[in-house]
Amino acid sequence: MKFLKRLAPGEFSYELVFSKTNQSGVDRPENHKPVLGAAGAALEDWLLISGIREGALFRRVLKGGHLGGPLSAASVRDIVQARCLLAGVDGEFSAHSLRAGFVTEAALRKVSLADTMAMTGHQSVAVVLGYQRHGETSRSAASNLLGEISTGS
Repeated sequence: MKFLKRLAPGEFSYELVFSKTNQSGVDRPENHKPVLGAAGAALEDWLLISGIREGALFRRVLKGGHLGGPLSAASVRDIVQARCLLAGVDGEFSAHSLRAGFVTEAALRKVSLADTMAMTGHQSVAVVLGYQRHGETSRSAASNLLGEISTGS
């Protein structure tokens, strides 16, 4: 596939040619995103099951399991909303919520800001920090720092 390179079993490099931060499609090193671990294994399975050899990675699945065209932005939004409903998560969610979720989870797992920005393509620290959902800070190690000091831990 033109924009996907298999590095090893379950490991890929995906070239994000056009994006919000690269609307002209200029080839840059930061366009290449790793797809590893569980995501790489899932992508490997999807490619095997779907038989996709070229074109869009994520497509509509029609009746009888036949593949249709690429997923639209509205389709991705609908999938995100349906999955949130199934998970019992309340709120207004869209495809863009995936970006905020990634940034928030990266922060909670103590992924460096530079590594997070390399994956999201953000060039401004202020902008990427704006994607962090502060409602999740109760899970952050920083939220208990004062408790540790006052108890002498």
